[in-house]
Amino acid sequence: MSVLIDENSKVLVQGVTGRDGSFHALKMKSYGTNIVGGTSPGKGGQSVEGIPVFNTVAEAVEATGANTSIIFVPAPFAKDAMFEAADAGIKLIVCITEGVPVMDAVAAQHYIKLKGAHLVGPNCPGLISPDKSMVGILPTGIFKKGGTGVISRSGTLTYEIVDSLTKNGFGESTAVGVGGDPVVGVYFEDMLQLFQDDPETDSIVLVGEIGGDAEERAADFIKKHITKPVVAFISGRQAPKGKQMGHAGAIITTGSGTAAEKIAAFEAAGVPVAKETSEIPTLLKKLMGK
Repeated sequence: MSVLIDENSKVLVQGVTGRDGSFHALKMKSYGTNIVGGTSPGKGGQSVEGIPVFNTVAEAVEATGANTSIIFVPAPFAKDAMFEAADAGIKLIVCITEGVPVMDAVAAQHYIKLKGAHLVGPNCPGLISPDKSMVGILPTGIFKKGGTGVISRSGTLTYEIVDSLTKNGFGESTAVGVGGDPVVGVYFEDMLQLFQDDPETDSIVLVGEIGGDAEERAADFIKKHITKPVVAFISGRQAPKGKQMGHAGAIITTGSGTAAEKIAAFEAAGVPVAKETSEIPTLLKKLMGK
């Protein structure tokens, strides 16, 4: 199995006629993702390389049965796009857009949760269940079907780590880039529980970074609820206090968010923390008795 997406995901691309939307719609389609349509207000009835375009998400859902959407619209319109998808009954909403205002993200996250749906992002690379479906902008060539679930705050680090896992004989059940903004949808605890409940996921890699307390909360959650082997990695070990590093969420304030505190939290929960990304496969093999 896999989590959140699989071969039954029917994907709608919001913003399909834009440069990024059309480019990535075709990339996803060529991977084998079931792209059933796209939306672009005022352009209903057109098509993008065989992908039908609808004016609204509601129209598209009615015509195609879409259950998943991916959003490529400018930041000022992202909140409306997320609300529209939730109102139309979409169950998984993936927002790639970066620069979404924090209060817009807060409102969307709350609304989507009320609707009983999942939000991935904003400002994320999306997710992939290898050989089944890819909803995002991920480089598909490095992924291989397998049993390791990957959860990451960092897009590019995800690629580096997955490449290392694949070269060392591991494959992924699902890999999710949750996004690096201060407010995003599904986060470490959500994904950890999904992977714990998935019978075909046998191990988990969690990629965190400095700033906030998400990793500390994840460590506590693992200690209480997760029985599968978990290996962690924290980026930003050398970051000075008060310095924002890359992501809006990656800033250390006095007394919280340092790499040392996060590493200590994981180690206290019995989770080994790799010093380098190349160490992750070795630590996983050790935990799994391989």
